[in-house]
Amino acid sequence: MPLRRNKPLFASAITGALLAAGAAAAWQYQQGQDHLRQRAEAISGGSATRGKQLFVSYGCGGCHQLNGIPQAHGQVGPPLQGLGSRAFIAGKLENRPDNLRLWIQHPQVVSPGTAMPDLGITPSQTRDLAAFLYTKS
Repeated sequence: MPLRRNKPLFASAITGALLAAGAAAAWQYQQGQDHLRQRAEAISGGSATRGKQLFVSYGCGGCHQLNGIPQAHGQVGPPLQGLGSRAFIAGKLENRPDNLRLWIQHPQVVSPGTAMPDLGITPSQTRDLAAFLYTKS
């Protein structure tokens, strides 16, 4: 058959292949995000979902930038994207879940006079915030 007659069929086949490839890429991305969340929750002992809610409700984005959080455009503290892959927290603590929790809950103890305020959050909330931040690697 001449190509002219098969153009709609060819276009449909290409469209279908592109849609399938896009769906596969989206599925792989979601699987990666799920794995990252599960790992972050396992090492921190918290809930990334609750942590995201706490990040917003405590106004952390007023001081920090963080992709995916519309309110997070602050210029006071460091950007938090990629926190999980950094060597240090606050420039002085080895990046481990226990140290991240310590920093979140008691920043003035770790670094007196730092701009990071002591928010008075609970240990449970600290675990949740840590879980959320570790998903932003």
